[in-house]
Amino acid sequence: MLSKKPAMLAALAAGALALSACGGGSDDAGSAEASGLDLVSEGTLTVCSDIPYPPFEYEENGEYTGFDMDLMKEIASGMGLELAVQDVGFDGLQSGAVLGARQCDIGASAVTITEERQANLAFSDPYYDSLQSILVPTDSDIASIDDLAGKQVGVQQGTTGATHAAEKAPEAELVQFPSDAEMYAAIQAGNVDALLQDLPVNLGHTEDGAFTIAEELPTDEQYGFIMSKEGSEELVAAVNEQLTALRDNGKYQEIYDSYFAE
Repeated sequence: MLSKKPAMLAALAAGALALSACGGGSDDAGSAEASGLDLVSEGTLTVCSDIPYPPFEYEENGEYTGFDMDLMKEIASGMGLELAVQDVGFDGLQSGAVLGARQCDIGASAVTITEERQANLAFSDPYYDSLQSILVPTDSDIASIDDLAGKQVGVQQGTTGATHAAEKAPEAELVQFPSDAEMYAAIQAGNVDALLQDLPVNLGHTEDGAFTIAEELPTDEQYGFIMSKEGSEELVAAVNEQLTALRDNGKYQEIYDSYFAE
């Protein structure tokens, strides 16, 4: 996996309201809840994430932070657990490989819920509504997705952004990258003409004025936290309970506004 401009903020916030969120019950209740979970490390919720992918996950002052990470901290705390984070590639996450290998209990990395992924993964309730977007240099003549024909367009492999680009811009030359960091370096160096990916991530690249959003691309995409397809029923239920509590006690909105409010 994306706010910022008022119109888009409203759209994103609307999806956020549909969410379940939770935050903290008592320590005793959390410990009791966690005791029935088959965790990789006892007493710890181990999270895998493809870092950096701001504003969802990134490193700052030696700590992992971002929208996903802040939610994970609250969820782990509400369950009476410590939090451990492992940086992994997105392909290993969205395929379920790192979960199947018991490298972590849960994936938090702006993962869009799709039918294809649901065949191999268990998802939490949706926690974020996403838009795609096209990032271009400020002097680019690209104004919409229709202008990508014959252009080199950077996408992140294994993402819905890559799928969207292939479907909606079939005449573009797609250049696959393992992460946003490589994509952004490529457009900075002039090796690609545009980047197509989640809007909040592209927006983060417009702050110095060298790049701009050519077009926001509406989708019906929602993010969910991912867990193993088999045997994670109790963990999925516990995470959803925490998401709901976070929404009810206002903590979810507080975290959301800290990253996406104007």
